Amino acid sequence: MKWTIIAALALALPATTIASAYAEDQSQDRVDQLIERVDDLWRGRSSEGVFEMRVVTEHYTRKMRMKSYSLGKDYSLVRILSPMKEKGTTTLKSNNDIYTYLPKTDRTIRLTSGMMMGSWMGSHFTNDDLVKESRLLDDYTAKLTFEGERGGEQLIEITLTPKPDAAVVWGKVVLLLDAKTELPKSQVYYDEDLEVQRTMTLTEVKEMGGRRLPTRMRMVPADKPNEMTEMIYDELQFDTGLDEGFFSISKLRKR
Repeated sequence: MKWTIIAALALALPATTIASAYAEDQSQDRVDQLIERVDDLWRGRSSEGVFEMRVVTEHYTRKMRMKSYSLGKDYSLVRILSPMKEKGTTTLKSNNDIYTYLPKTDRTIRLTSGMMMGSWMGSHFTNDDLVKESRLLDDYTAKLTFEGERGGEQLIEITLTPKPDAAVVWGKVVLLLDAKTELPKSQVYYDEDLEVQRTMTLTEVKEMGGRRLPTRMRMVPADKPNEMTEMIYDELQFDTGLDEGFFSISKLRKR
């Protein structure tokens, strides 16, 4: 009887290990799918949108209205519609190349990779934020770090840490999702010393282009909590039939 029990345990242990590994894989697949959904929430196969950007700093407040276009993860174009003094300023991403066109001087500038984390048009968003050059799962490893009730809400927290060869500046990014809708509520960015650098909150969930998504994004720098930049979508459509030819240098100059 004793040896029968030992034999049964010996057979059961590998099965338990396999089941545990399978459950872990399933859990990781779910986390990766959530991140993929966040990455594509405002993009789709192609998209066109109109949004307002409001920048508040210690020294000034300004508003800009913009039109955006995207095709997958490799192509995007953002053109300023107003105010008049910035009208026509355009940022283009085509594969790995990023360009900005300045109509006042009729100049086209190619951005280097080192310029991607710089401020876009004096806002608290970066050039990379604007054209969405990177995708979270390309550069980060995602891990579920909390799921349950917090502050009276059912939440999912996912912590993203950089992959060893990723060309990113953030030491980690913590993404908070609504557990019911699986829509993002906030994104906190940490530096290499794991100090909070900025926080983006996502609110005003509405239906646009057949999807429910947050339409207001507010970025607040940790060292200047009284400053912020908001992006508020007024229009957003998906699968609009754009092709790669639309995202060309000649489009930068077209009004």
